[in-house]
Amino acid sequence: MLAMGSPPKRMATVDDVLAAIETARDKVMADEIKSLTKLGIPKAMAYQMIASRFHQKAPGQDDGEDLFESRWDDVR
Repeated sequence: MLAMGSPPKRMATVDDVLAAIETARDKVMADEIKSLTKLGIPKAMAYQMIASRFHQKAPGQDDGEDLFESRWDDVR
């Protein structure tokens, strides 16, 4: 029960939740790319590796090329 005089809780919209998820994902991706480049992996390769894990397009990646799917073609 709500106590008298307490303000009602604001409900998050779907857009708010999606924006929060995208912001968190972008931060995690940036942190992982930074870690990989510290290990000596070239930045372009780090972008591709991380983008494939998060099912994102890496900068300069062709629209027809899906890194995730091409990786699974080798397994099949």
